Amino acid sequence: GAILPIIALLVAPRPARTIAVIVSALLALVLLGIAGARAGGAPPLRAAFRVGLGGGFAMAVTAGVGRLVGGAGL
Repeated sequence: GAILPIIALLVAPRPARTIAVIVSALLALVLLGIAGARAGGAPPLRAAFRVGLGGGFAMAVTAGVGRLVGGAGL
């Protein structure tokens, strides 16, 4: 699941790297949600939404905490 963000990091121009990694990570989460739903016989769109939203929320919280404690944020 991490291959898309790693590729995005390597190919994106320096000013766009952060956005490219975020977008590609969300895309990877959505694709993995769909794959998991299909494997488990669940509705794929619902799973894609849930995994994408949950992953996006987790990334936002992590970035917020990093900003609070002095990490290298956006």
